[in-house]
Amino acid sequence: MPKNKSLSSVFMNGIITENPTLRLVLGTCPTIASTTSAVNAVGMGAAATFVLVGSNVVISLLRNIIPDKVRIPAFIAVICTFVTIVQMLMQAFFDELYQSLGVFIPLIVVNCIILGRAEAYANKVGPGLALFDGLGMGLGFTVALTLIGMIREFLGAGSLFGRQLLPDSVPPIAIFVKAPGAFLVIALIIAALNAFHIANHSTDLV
Repeated sequence: MPKNKSLSSVFMNGIITENPTLRLVLGTCPTIASTTSAVNAVGMGAAATFVLVGSNVVISLLRNIIPDKVRIPAFIAVICTFVTIVQMLMQAFFDELYQSLGVFIPLIVVNCIILGRAEAYANKVGPGLALFDGLGMGLGFTVALTLIGMIREFLGAGSLFGRQLLPDSVPPIAIFVKAPGAFLVIALIIAALNAFHIANHSTDLV
């Protein structure tokens, strides 16, 4: 397989085939917590992508140096470093967003998507593939969070990216900015994707 095709397939894998939120159903806690608004969703996705890319590349570069017995603690140390960096950057330049996301920024350390990619992929491939894997998974996570956040914000508050769209005469559906609403939106999106996937495969078989 040509190198560029390999890199592109790795990149697209995280966005479509193995989208961490909508296909693998990973990182559900930050997904529910950060998608009450589209802005928060984009912020969480961008922060996680930064950590994913940075930790993937560093772990790939150190994969032949880190002893197997301590690889998980070593991975967590690397991830913690990048989480601290993104936390300080957000606090310095995007303080309002940082305050809104709260504890879920430092909790990126224990996000199963990031540690999972380090263990399952970055630890086994070169830095180029690890970089594209981190970008693909991070972008897939961000796209999923943004879609969920837009739906929840519009239905639950009548706004989109903080801009009011629905008139005051149209009452918002408050449940959508609460946890049950997040589960409902995620379930409906996954169901729609599964139906689309099944329909496409059924067409291929005809």
